[in-house]
Amino acid sequence: MTGFAMRLAAVILPELGTDPDMPIIVSHWYAGRGDDVWEGDRLVEISAGPLTFDVAAPATGRLVEIRGREDDPVTPGSILGYVAPSEEQDGGDEDSGRNRGTGGQGDVTR
Repeated sequence: MTGFAMRLAAVILPELGTDPDMPIIVSHWYAGRGDDVWEGDRLVEISAGPLTFDVAAPATGRLVEIRGREDDPVTPGSILGYVAPSEEQDGGDEDSGRNRGTGGQGDVTR
């Protein structure tokens, strides 16, 4: 063994600033387990009543675990999944089908 331990980047649901009694659910994952993702890309959509929020990938790498499945209720601070960061991901000049969204965690889309 080399003693190397893979560090994972948690996909965490940020505080949304919504009514604490309003249910929050996972609406849609833009990527699936095993997919390559890029830091800042839209990764998962969250719904809180009539509002939707995109949570961004915390790192460039591979989505290795999904904990918050579609239609699951979640709370701010919940870990929705994990990304195994890569040292380098060559995005090149092409979009490569990447799901480049508006970016930051908790961005509101309506």
